[in-house]
Amino acid sequence: MGDSIPLVTIEVTVNGQKYCREVEPRLLLVEFLRENLDLTGTHIGCDTSYCGACTVRLNGDPIKSCTLFAVQADGCEVLTVESLEKEGELHPLQKSFSEHHALQCGYCTPGMLMSAQALLDENPHADRKAIRKAIAGNVCRCTGYQNIIKAIEAVANGNGESKSWK
Repeated sequence: MGDSIPLVTIEVTVNGQKYCREVEPRLLLVEFLRENLDLTGTHIGCDTSYCGACTVRLNGDPIKSCTLFAVQADGCEVLTVESLEKEGELHPLQKSFSEHHALQCGYCTPGMLMSAQALLDENPHADRKAIRKAIAGNVCRCTGYQNIIKAIEAVANGNGESKSWK
Protein backbone atom coordinates (compact mmCIF):
# COMPACT_ATOMS: atom_id res chain seq x y z
CA MET A 1 0.00 0.00 0.00
CA GLY A 2 1.43 3.39 -0.81
CA ASP A 3 3.91 2.06 -3.35
CA SER A 4 4.48 4.86 -5.76
CA ILE A 5 5.18 4.30 -9.41
CA PRO A 6 8.67 5.51 -10.30
CA LEU A 7 8.66 8.36 -12.78
CA VAL A 8 10.46 8.18 -16.10
CA THR A 9 12.16 11.17 -17.70
CA ILE A 10 11.24 11.74 -21.32
CA GLU A 11 12.38 14.29 -23.85
CA VAL A 12 9.98 15.01 -26.67
CA THR A 13 9.70 17.78 -29.26
CA VAL A 14 6.13 18.96 -29.61
CA ASN A 15 5.21 21.48 -32.30
CA GLY A 16 8.87 22.41 -32.62
CA GLN A 17 9.49 22.97 -28.89
CA LYS A 18 11.57 20.55 -26.85
CA TYR A 19 10.15 19.37 -23.51
CA CYS A 20 11.82 17.33 -20.78
CA ARG A 21 9.34 15.94 -18.24
CA GLU A 22 9.03 13.24 -15.64
CA VAL A 23 5.97 11.08 -16.25
CA GLU A 24 4.42 7.88 -15.01
CA PRO A 25 5.19 5.04 -17.43
CA ARG A 26 1.46 4.39 -17.90
CA LEU A 27 0.59 7.98 -18.91
CA LEU A 28 -0.95 8.05 -22.38
CA LEU A 29 0.47 10.44 -24.95
CA VAL A 30 -2.92 12.17 -25.32
CA GLU A 31 -3.01 12.81 -21.56
CA PHE A 32 0.58 14.06 -21.60
CA LEU A 33 -0.24 16.54 -24.35
CA ARG A 34 -3.44 17.77 -22.71
CA GLU A 35 -2.52 17.68 -19.03
CA ASN A 36 1.24 18.19 -18.92
CA LEU A 37 1.68 20.54 -21.89
CA ASP A 38 -1.79 22.16 -21.86
CA LEU A 39 -2.27 21.43 -25.58
CA THR A 40 -5.98 20.74 -25.45
CA GLY A 41 -6.62 20.77 -29.21
CA THR A 42 -6.04 17.02 -29.25
CA HIS A 43 -9.32 15.51 -28.11
CA ILE A 44 -10.02 12.38 -26.11
CA GLY A 45 -12.98 10.66 -27.68
CA CYS A 46 -13.36 6.96 -27.14
CA ASP A 47 -10.16 5.81 -25.37
CA THR A 48 -10.20 2.71 -27.56
CA SER A 49 -8.56 4.03 -30.77
CA TYR A 50 -11.86 3.81 -32.65
CA CYS A 51 -12.77 7.47 -33.17
CA GLY A 52 -9.49 9.15 -34.16
CA ALA A 53 -10.23 12.41 -32.30
CA CYS A 54 -6.82 12.08 -30.63
CA THR A 55 -4.85 11.80 -33.89
CA VAL A 56 -1.48 13.55 -33.84
CA ARG A 57 1.64 13.07 -35.92
CA LEU A 58 4.58 11.16 -34.48
CA ASN A 59 7.74 11.60 -36.54
CA GLY A 60 5.46 12.58 -39.42
CA ASP A 61 3.05 9.65 -39.23
CA PRO A 62 -0.54 10.06 -38.04
CA ILE A 63 -1.14 8.04 -34.89
CA LYS A 64 -3.91 7.80 -32.34
CA SER A 65 -2.37 9.24 -29.22
CA CYS A 66 -4.69 7.28 -26.93
CA THR A 67 -2.88 4.09 -27.99
CA LEU A 68 0.64 5.22 -27.17
CA PHE A 69 2.30 5.84 -23.84
CA ALA A 70 4.11 9.14 -23.48
CA VAL A 71 7.34 7.23 -22.74
CA GLN A 72 7.07 5.66 -26.20
CA ALA A 73 7.36 9.16 -27.69
CA ASP A 74 10.68 9.76 -25.91
CA GLY A 75 13.10 11.24 -28.43
CA CYS A 76 10.36 11.75 -31.01
CA GLU A 77 8.77 14.72 -32.71
CA VAL A 78 5.04 15.20 -32.15
CA LEU A 79 2.81 17.56 -34.08
CA THR A 80 -0.61 18.44 -32.72
CA VAL A 81 -3.41 20.42 -34.32
CA GLU A 82 -1.94 23.53 -32.69
CA SER A 83 1.03 23.19 -35.08
CA LEU A 84 -1.15 24.02 -38.09
CA GLU A 85 -1.73 27.68 -37.22
CA LYS A 86 1.25 29.96 -37.86
CA GLU A 87 1.58 33.48 -36.50
CA GLY A 88 -2.17 33.82 -36.05
CA GLU A 89 -2.92 32.58 -39.57
CA LEU A 90 -5.03 29.47 -40.03
CA HIS A 91 -3.62 26.65 -42.13
CA PRO A 92 -5.23 26.22 -45.58
CA LEU A 93 -6.88 23.02 -44.38
CA GLN A 94 -8.41 24.83 -41.42
CA LYS A 95 -9.69 27.58 -43.71
CA SER A 96 -11.05 25.01 -46.15
CA PHE A 97 -12.88 23.14 -43.38
CA SER A 98 -14.56 26.40 -42.44
CA GLU A 99 -15.35 27.43 -46.01
CA HIS A 100 -16.79 24.01 -46.91
CA HIS A 101 -18.81 23.61 -43.70
CA ALA A 102 -16.74 20.53 -42.85
CA LEU A 103 -17.35 20.79 -39.15
CA GLN A 104 -20.34 20.98 -36.91
CA CYS A 105 -19.60 20.16 -33.29
CA GLY A 106 -15.87 20.19 -34.12
CA TYR A 107 -14.93 17.31 -31.84
CA CYS A 108 -13.45 15.17 -34.63
CA THR A 109 -11.91 18.13 -36.46
CA PRO A 110 -8.40 18.10 -34.91
CA GLY A 111 -7.96 14.41 -35.75
CA MET A 112 -9.39 14.87 -39.24
CA LEU A 113 -7.05 17.81 -39.87
CA MET A 114 -3.97 15.89 -38.72
CA SER A 115 -4.85 12.85 -40.83
CA ALA A 116 -5.56 15.06 -43.85
CA GLN A 117 -2.32 17.02 -43.44
CA ALA A 118 -0.29 13.81 -43.25
CA LEU A 119 -1.91 12.67 -46.49
CA LEU A 120 -1.31 15.97 -48.27
CA ASP A 121 2.31 16.12 -47.13
CA GLU A 122 2.84 12.76 -48.81
CA ASN A 123 0.43 13.20 -51.72
CA PRO A 124 -0.30 16.93 -52.28
CA HIS A 125 -2.78 16.21 -55.08
CA ALA A 126 -4.59 13.31 -53.44
CA ASP A 127 -7.79 12.17 -55.11
CA ARG A 128 -11.10 11.37 -53.44
CA LYS A 129 -10.20 7.70 -52.98
CA ALA A 130 -6.92 8.54 -51.21
CA ILE A 131 -8.70 11.10 -49.04
CA ARG A 132 -11.35 8.61 -47.99
CA LYS A 133 -8.66 6.08 -47.10
CA ALA A 134 -6.62 8.65 -45.14
CA ILE A 135 -9.54 9.68 -42.93
CA ALA A 136 -11.02 6.19 -42.59
CA GLY A 137 -9.73 5.96 -39.01
CA ASN A 138 -11.53 9.15 -37.98
CA VAL A 139 -15.19 9.05 -36.99
CA CYS A 140 -17.50 12.03 -37.39
CA ARG A 141 -21.01 11.77 -36.08
CA CYS A 142 -22.24 15.15 -37.36
CA THR A 143 -21.25 16.02 -40.93
CA GLY A 144 -21.76 12.85 -42.95
CA TYR A 145 -18.18 13.20 -44.27
CA GLN A 146 -19.07 14.73 -47.66
CA ASN A 147 -18.06 18.27 -46.71
CA ILE A 148 -14.92 17.02 -44.97
CA ILE A 149 -13.88 15.27 -48.17
CA LYS A 150 -14.73 18.38 -50.23
CA ALA A 151 -12.63 20.55 -47.91
CA ILE A 152 -9.60 18.27 -48.22
CA GLU A 153 -10.12 17.96 -51.99
CA ALA A 154 -10.14 21.75 -52.33
CA VAL A 155 -6.67 21.94 -50.79
CA ALA A 156 -5.46 18.94 -52.82
CA ASN A 157 -6.72 20.60 -56.00
CA GLY A 158 -4.69 23.71 -55.29
CA ASN A 159 -7.47 25.85 -53.90
CA GLY A 160 -5.73 26.11 -50.55
CA GLU A 161 -1.93 26.22 -51.08
CA SER A 162 -1.07 23.37 -48.71
CA LYS A 163 2.41 22.87 -50.22
CA SER A 164 3.45 26.51 -49.81
CA TRP A 165 2.34 26.50 -46.19
CA LYS A 166 5.32 24.49 -44.90
